[in-house]
Amino acid sequence: MKTVLLIKEIYLEGFRNLGNIIVQRYFKALAWFSFAMYCMVLYAFIFRVYTGFAFD
Repeated sequence: MKTVLLIKEIYLEGFRNLGNIIVQRYFKALAWFSFAMYCMVLYAFIFRVYTGFAFD
């Protein structure tokens, strides 16, 4: 739980003093998109490992 709170604090601190609201929203959207793509890559890798894909 402490790790989740630390990640939340880092996320909030990163966007606290950006200034322009458009830039702030753009970077937030980019951060969430990057997180979603990372989760998708992890899912694909775990699926391939689980189904016995040969990494040659």
